[in-house]
Amino acid sequence: MTDTTGTLDEALERLHTTGPERGGWLTNHAPMAVEALVRHGQAPAVHRWLDHYAPKLEDAPAPYAPVTVGNWREALGDPVRITDWTRYFARELGDRPWRDVLAEWWPRLLPGIAGGATHPVIRTGHAVRTLLTTEETAPRRAELAHALGYWAARHQPLPPLAPLAAAPTAAAALDAVPPVPEQDGGIRARLAQLTALPAWGEAPDPDTAKELLTELVTAATHRYASHGHGEPIMLVHAATAPNAVLRALPALPRGLWAPSVAAAWTAAAAVTAAYTPREAAPYAGTGLGPEEVFERAAAHGDDHTIKFADTALDVGGPLALAAAVRAIDLNPPAYR
Repeated sequence: MTDTTGTLDEALERLHTTGPERGGWLTNHAPMAVEALVRHGQAPAVHRWLDHYAPKLEDAPAPYAPVTVGNWREALGDPVRITDWTRYFARELGDRPWRDVLAEWWPRLLPGIAGGATHPVIRTGHAVRTLLTTEETAPRRAELAHALGYWAARHQPLPPLAPLAAAPTAAAALDAVPPVPEQDGGIRARLAQLTALPAWGEAPDPDTAKELLTELVTAATHRYASHGHGEPIMLVHAATAPNAVLRALPALPRGLWAPSVAAAWTAAAAVTAAYTPREAAPYAGTGLGPEEVFERAAAHGDDHTIKFADTALDVGGPLALAAAVRAIDLNPPAYR
């Protein structure tokens, strides 16, 4: 991605005065969506999109008490401390290279990957991708601080899960995920019902880990085409959450790659269990190319749809593009 317009930094600076959530537990998706828009050549549409989205946003929460090296464990998972956590990571990233901070905190945060409905890890994945592939600027480094701060504040491990029979592929594993008994209520109520997931994704070495994670992102993206109707917004996270982990891998020590696969599988499977429909539905292919599909997603304007199209383009191929078009068709457009 080359953003010669400075649009991404301008958008991030606008957004860093706002909080990561709105209306309680609803997530501010704007930082993720604008990164995807700029990456795929839609920079001219970013400020119009933000102007439309901005009325939904809220100011950042008031600070409570500083997070420090000595007290971070007691602050982990406390949403009251969102701003405290963001300030902590801003200090850390001001003093040390961002890769060092990420490597230190990744294993601490990974057990809480499902917290905040997986949005914090997704935001982290977008921030890391930007830092890996573009010039490091103050707003882009600040975005990583906001993402990690959100993750730390919403850190919430899942209940202990028993392993079910092992599945041979990621697609088979997702198909074997048992739906939670009560398919109503919010995601916290649904995830609290989880008791067991199929075993999948044992990664004996880093190279295998990357292959498995790529397989998982592909399988979850493809599955949306036939199962996204179960809950069109929430089921995009079964693909975008593990893809966020995949995007972060190149910035992480290779020793963290295998546990990253296990966490990504848990996140994708948990979202699938919470929202998957009991029956698949037919879907149509698309004759559109990647650029045309993303242009349609950008014109549609829905934040989840934009992010899912971004992941579908990472996966590539006709079925992934058909899944992205399915999301465009299923989700309500932002622009009417």
